[in-house]
Parts: sequence; C-alpha cells; structure tokens
Amino acid sequence: MNLPTTHGPSRTVAAFDFDGTLSTRDNFVPFLRRVAGTSAVSRAMARNSARIARRPRASRSRDELKALVLHDLFAGYDVDALDQIGRGFAFEIIQRHLRADMVERADWHRTQGHTLVIVSASLGVYLRPIADQLRFDHVLCTELEVGDEGVLTGAMAGPNVRGIEKIRRLDALLEGEPAYVWAYGDSGGDRQLLERADRPHRVRSGVLRRRG
Repeated sequence: MNLPTTHGPSRTVAAFDFDGTLSTRDNFVPFLRRVAGTSAVSRAMARNSARIARRPRASRSRDELKALVLHDLFAGYDVDALDQIGRGFAFEIIQRHLRADMVERADWHRTQGHTLVIVSASLGVYLRPIADQLRFDHVLCTELEVGDEGVLTGAMAGPNVRGIEKIRRLDALLEGEPAYVWAYGDSGGDRQLLERADRPHRVRSGVLRRRG
C-alpha cells in the first residue's frame, strides 16, 4: 500500500471505528442474540423502544435505548461466561466479518510506527480479543459494569462510545500531548471523530474516501 508519510507532531495515531469500518457489519445486535437469543432480544428492543417513544421527541435517546436493552439482557449475567462467549464471537468476526482493505490499512499504519486505536460503541467483551489479534494498541469502547462476585449489574461502565464521546475518549488517551490523527469511520456516530482528525477518511460501501 503506497500512502504518504505524515509530518508534524512526533506521535501519530490511527483511530478506527469498528462496525462498518474494520468489520463488514454491525456486531452489537448479533452479539446480543448470541448471548440471549433472538426472541429475548426482540422483546427487549420492542419494549424499550415503545417506552422511549412515549416521551417527547427532544428527550428520546438511542444511547438510553441501548442502556435499557443491555440492562434487560445482562443484569445478573456471569462475567466469566460472557467473556467466553465474547471470545468465540470475536473469533467468528475475525474469520468471516473483517474488511480486508481496512485491515491492510491498519497494517500500513503499524509499519509507519503509528499508534493503532479502535474507537467504537461496540462492546469490549468481543472487541478486546479482536484488537489483540489485529495488534491494535488500544481499545476505547463501550464496557459493561461488573458488580459483586463477578456478576454484571446490567449498566454500562461509562457512556456509550458514540458521537462526541469518541473524541472525549481519544483525547483522554492522548493526555493533552500533540498528535497527528488519522480517523476512519462509516456512520453519523463517527462524524465528530472525523471532524477532530487531521486526516479523516469516510468508509462507504467498500470505498475509502478522504473527507474534507
């Protein structure tokens, strides 16, 4: 892959969204189905979507819907059992659902000495094994809160890593140090991350495009 070498700050970071960017698909709902079953996921989605729909439009939030569904499906779940499912799910993604062109792009960044970061609203329980396999340096993602005796509370451990939260998490990782940032994303949830980057790239339908 013949890409230009960057100049400027001594540290260069390549930040990748995951679902639709490094992966060919959304993985959140398929993982919920793997853990809880299709029927349980459909019921949780329908019940909580109806609950939120009754509110004024201005107060509706997809982040809150995600939190409610996660609570319904994962409260009281054993964390070790979920980790085992997550590792199996990660292996399936690696085998069947990665974008070869974006994995190649990540490999190029590694050869340049760049820091590789996944920044995603997907869950760490399956993203961490994937990041290890792809040799990423950091994973900034949505995590599940673990309560007493290794049991999930059903809550998220911090905000959903989408939109502005992607910038907050990336900037916290950088700790105020200057860095030249490449960013890759495919959806509206990546807009702020792409705007934050020095070299933003929008991934669409198998085509990688420079933004801006």
